[in-house]
Amino acid sequence: MELVEATADDVDVLAEYWFSLASEMEQYSTLNDLAVEGSADVESGFEELLDGDDSTPFLLDVDGTTVGYLLLRHDEHPTRELSQYAKLVDLFVDEPYRDQGFGSEAIDAAKRVAAERGAEYLTVSCEWGNDGARRFYEDNGFTKKQVTYAQGLGTTARDDDS
Repeated sequence: MELVEATADDVDVLAEYWFSLASEMEQYSTLNDLAVEGSADVESGFEELLDGDDSTPFLLDVDGTTVGYLLLRHDEHPTRELSQYAKLVDLFVDEPYRDQGFGSEAIDAAKRVAAERGAEYLTVSCEWGNDGARRFYEDNGFTKKQVTYAQGLGTTARDDDS
């Protein structure tokens, strides 16, 4: 498995993978409810992302077959000793290719890319109720560092979201 940096020609597949990932996340909180009907509605967002400097979308390539995507964002905490970091924003492996080690390989590749680009550490977050994702990241060497809390400010968010 290798990470292939996405180009403008890949916008449609990136949008399809993102939409699948985002749709799977809806079950964990009403704060994840999508306001778009399909992947075509998010293609322009990926076009803008490709033009930016701080985030890089990658396709997960296995012997010429795209099996998923990864979004890596570079950032900094200028007041910290280890100030340069990368955030694994999205990691999606298409259903038929899951449980074959491609997600773990993608994380290893993301760590290499992040280090090559000057990052001193890599972060990732997932939904609190997504036990599978939490186990996956812990199994891949991530440790708990902080908890993010969210609170809906409108009338549509359920009180039981966590």
